[in-house]
Amino acid sequence: SPYPACWADEFTAASTAPGASAPAASDGAQAATVTITAAGIAFTTPEVTAPADQPFNLTFDNQDASVPHDVHIRDASGAEIFKTDTFPGAAARDYQVPALAAGTYGFVCTVHPNMTGNLTAS
Repeated sequence: SPYPACWADEFTAASTAPGASAPAASDGAQAATVTITAAGIAFTTPEVTAPADQPFNLTFDNQDASVPHDVHIRDASGAEIFKTDTFPGAAARDYQVPALAAGTYGFVCTVHPNMTGNLTAS
């Protein structure tokens, strides 16, 4: 290798940068993917379901050209559990959401608070 041995960990360690996704599960299981879509200043998928007690992939599809949106997932008390970046459409981004206990979680676009929905972990 052209690099000193002490650098090896830098190339093999998982990223700890803020906002970096956690590495995929190594047990061979494919994480579920949940898609939330924004179009016409509304969530067109206001009710979504995710597996309880296991991380899942979230695809946020912002179809509103030049309009910024985000998704903030909150528990029953209103505490923020997860949030995406705020970005203009038309674009889609993928995120890894940590495991959620069984239950119903609200989600909202903080740019347009009238955009709301529910995520049920079951």
